[in-house]
Amino acid sequence: MGDLINLNRFRKRAARDEASRQADINRARFGRIKSERTLEEQRTARANTMLDQHKIDGESAS
Repeated sequence: MGDLINLNRFRKRAARDEASRQADINRARFGRIKSERTLEEQRTARANTMLDQHKIDGESAS
C-alpha cells in the first residue's frame, strides 16, 4: 500500500515555493540600491540625448 499524502501540506508547500520564486524575481527586478538606479537613469538620459542630437529635421535618421 502506498504512503498517505496530506494534500493541504502539499498545497501549502507548493504555495511557499511559488512565493519564494516570485520573491527572487522581484529582488532581481527591484532590488537595486539608489546609486545604481540613478546611474541607470543618467545613462538612459544620456543615450536619449545622444539619439536626439542625431535626428535630422526632427525626423529620425533612418
